Amino acid sequence: MKIVKMSLVAAVLIGSSAFAIENTKVSGNANVFYATTDAGTADMFDKDASAADVALNLNVATDLLKNDLVSVSAGAGYTVLSTLGLENNFVSNVWASSHTATAGTAQSYGAPLNGVKVENANWFNEAWVAVSTGKTTAKLGRMELDTPLAYTEKWSIEKNTFEAAVVINQDLPDTTLVGAYIGNGNGTETFGDPRMHSNVAALGHSTAGIVNGNGDFSTYGSDGAYGAGIINNSFKPLTVQAWYYDVQKIATAYWLQADLACEMIPGVLAGVQYSGLDIDSTQRKIVGAANATDNAVKVDSDAMAVMLGYAMPDVATVKVAYSTIGKDHSAGQNTATDFVGGTAQSKLYTEAWWNYGKITNKDTESYNVTLTSPVQGIFDLGLFYTNADQSKAAGNNDLSEVTVSAGKTFGPLTATLVYINADITTAAVNDDENSQTVQAYLTVNF
Repeated sequence: MKIVKMSLVAAVLIGSSAFAIENTKVSGNANVFYATTDAGTADMFDKDASAADVALNLNVATDLLKNDLVSVSAGAGYTVLSTLGLENNFVSNVWASSHTATAGTAQSYGAPLNGVKVENANWFNEAWVAVSTGKTTAKLGRMELDTPLAYTEKWSIEKNTFEAAVVINQDLPDTTLVGAYIGNGNGTETFGDPRMHSNVAALGHSTAGIVNGNGDFSTYGSDGAYGAGIINNSFKPLTVQAWYYDVQKIATAYWLQADLACEMIPGVLAGVQYSGLDIDSTQRKIVGAANATDNAVKVDSDAMAVMLGYAMPDVATVKVAYSTIGKDHSAGQNTATDFVGGTAQSKLYTEAWWNYGKITNKDTESYNVTLTSPVQGIFDLGLFYTNADQSKAAGNNDLSEVTVSAGKTFGPLTATLVYINADITTAAVNDDENSQTVQAYLTVNF
């Protein structure tokens, strides 16, 4: 549930063809998320140790024109987030950083939030037009993206999106070419406008925030970013992809990946990933420097991961993975939600289920074991283990995380219960803390 592996190509093609089934399609979902933890000083299930949020997402898409030469479609999405007044009552924290907050006195709204009143948030997360002719599709506007180093994260109750232009071509056999320009984003990337970041996050009450306050969009990087990709499946068991990014005046990056579903031994899965990052900027703040002077910064770093697995249809899928990060800088994380690293999700095979950012820290080796099973159709079981070991010279920012999830779908309703046990070493104090977290997710799709 945390990591959605749908490709940008699939997302765009769905957006430009599926709507032809009906002239207008309305869809969406309603979500209730709850979490509680014994991390820190509060006890589990105490309101000071708990967070909750409610979200409604509504999407509409329609065909504007369709003939043998060209088809034109358009779509929009809207998000509404509310605490339903749960803060300072049932819980003391919220999930989303898109909330804003008003500070007051402890007597105004209760001691746990020190008088903070959390406001509802709402915004258009998508508003786009897509044009298709032959085997070429162009999409322009506000949209989701799913590329390896700049993508929409869907694990939280909110999702970040982009204002971009994307062109996809499939004229070459078994090959997809992608070109994109990203002008703006509303993720909390640290090279974005800091005024867009939510004060509810700054006040320390956002549990899983990835979106700017009120969903506001700001310039992606300094002057936008360009991306290009090629995906090839000429040898049917093997899918290879290569991506290149240029975040203007800040950094360039690339991502190479190959995934194999072995035909000689049915069920065997294998993959390899490699990513490089080259920062050449005068904005020291983007690489986490304590000062914000205009001294030039040049950093090179890379990330490498391998995976081996075995899938037994309707029984279980098991995967083991290993990754390593270069010694100079974090690498491999989503630039749309945290360019520096430390909190951003990654598409590396070893990514943790909940504590993002640890496996992509500089000079870090990580291992991951994942087991998923439908348990004879009774419920969906997931077992996940991630270990991230950073060298002490780099800060000893380590993680050991065990997650157990159990979910069941009842028609349009999906209910999931999650238990997380994590040992986290904080580099600043070199203190190892063990914590337990319980989460509950309810989603109604319509």
